[in-house]
Amino acid sequence: MAKLKLSKVSTTPPKSVCREEAEAEFQQLGEELFELQELLWGARSHSVLLVLQGRDTAGKDGTIKRVLGYLNPRGVDISSFGVPTEDELRHDYLWRVHQHSPAKGTVAVFNRSHYEDVLVVRVHELTAKAIWKKRYEQINEFESMLAENSTIIIKVFLHISLEEQTERLLEREQDPTKAWKLNVGDWKERGHWDAYTRAYEDAITRCDKDDAPWVVVPADKKWYRNLLVARALVKALRPYKRNWQRFLAEQGAKKKAELAAYRRKEGIKKTDLMKLIGK
Repeated sequence: MAKLKLSKVSTTPPKSVCREEAEAEFQQLGEELFELQELLWGARSHSVLLVLQGRDTAGKDGTIKRVLGYLNPRGVDISSFGVPTEDELRHDYLWRVHQHSPAKGTVAVFNRSHYEDVLVVRVHELTAKAIWKKRYEQINEFESMLAENSTIIIKVFLHISLEEQTERLLEREQDPTKAWKLNVGDWKERGHWDAYTRAYEDAITRCDKDDAPWVVVPADKKWYRNLLVARALVKALRPYKRNWQRFLAEQGAKKKAELAAYRRKEGIKKTDLMKLIGK
């Protein structure tokens, strides 16, 4: 893709978008997402990795709560990646994320991810430029390996404005239920806004691939953010729906045949079973 310029991407919904209609569509997409997850779980031929990246207060937790809330938690694993532990630092930087990659039939959500190693590491010069510059291609190879092993990858950047971030940080101070989130580091990071912008632009541009695409989501309005993330997930899963349905229909037919053979062998009549339940 051409070099991304975040300054040219709006952080707000188009004026033509009606919130009421958007929320109605979001509910429909949520229900479809649940159905697709059921097929994913049953077929066990693919897995899903959703990567969520964004500046502080961009809404990663809110996205997980609202969008992933439609899914059956049985098949969802959520991992957050903050400052690496001492043990993690003794391994390569991809080690800590690879062990959380999704098993077939499940959805894994990364709240921050391996991209921190070309974002915060770059901005704060935690390693040499010669080292982090090589990581773009390493990340592409890592994600391609996952994709080749039947992982459906969706990467989302929640794009908010400096003004919206300021408002959200101030709201935290006023809301007793959110005061625990207060962190002086969030305010300090604002001093690196432009540096993070350049880092995100490079990461998204250099790691936007057909098998692991990036979606830049305007996130100043939470309702619009939720809609676009739900759209991205459903769009990524829909192409697999028919094959999953076909496979499960075939498996169902086999199971019915096995059950019928068992009943014949044991002399069990289905009509007698129906009588037991009054039908």
